[in-house]
Amino acid sequence: MEVVILCGGKGTRLSEETVLKPKPMVEIGDKPILWHIMKSYSHYGYKKFVLALGYKANYIKNYFYNYRIASNDFTLNMDPQSQLQYHGASDEKDWEITFVDTGLETLKGGRIKRLEKYVTSDKFHLTYGDGVCDVDISKLVDFHNNHDRMGTVTAVHPPSRFGEMSLESNAVLDFHEKPQMNSGYINGGYFIFDRKLFDYLTEDENCDLEFGPLQEIVQENQLNAYIHDDFWQCMDNVRERNYLSTLIEKRKAPWMVWDK
Repeated sequence: MEVVILCGGKGTRLSEETVLKPKPMVEIGDKPILWHIMKSYSHYGYKKFVLALGYKANYIKNYFYNYRIASNDFTLNMDPQSQLQYHGASDEKDWEITFVDTGLETLKGGRIKRLEKYVTSDKFHLTYGDGVCDVDISKLVDFHNNHDRMGTVTAVHPPSRFGEMSLESNAVLDFHEKPQMNSGYINGGYFIFDRKLFDYLTEDENCDLEFGPLQEIVQENQLNAYIHDDFWQCMDNVRERNYLSTLIEKRKAPWMVWDK
């Protein structure tokens, strides 16, 4: 299963950082939040990533293109015909990353549709590039496989400024992105979808995910809710970035399951 990560947004509420870099590359601790998300999936064995790029796409491309140099000792022979000799290898050596420029202004649904040809599995992971969570990915996959619906969304407890989902048992009954809360759960990302999702999307840059496609899928009773009552945190502003960095510094970052 590929892991599709939405990395194209501008992150205007972190403008002091995102004037220079895309939001997924804002660092918590000493690594971009995108790296933390990828590391979480990798811990559970999912190491094939498809990144939907947009704003400052080259920043993300350059970071990973130069990752081996930045992460390892190496010997450089000045002969132009020679190759770099790396000493050791990073834990990320098994990652395969596909970088797809999905447009500067494209909404989430259009971004996902534009990378369809790079998703080869019957089911795939999908998440946002600005939130971390200690959800057990293996249990999430088992849950999706044991319920006969097209998609699964991880339902989390948010601050009240977020929207909500109306749930009955494990089914999503209604999907609102930002009204006042009633049930106490919101869309936390960390989706799993069957390939049928692509049939609900278009490459039009105005094709959204939450407004339209997900609402239609909900009306067809095809969206599961995987309840996650433990840690989840997005990074929308400086306060949240600092909070996540502080958790790392104190070695109390629940999502860093690879570091336990």
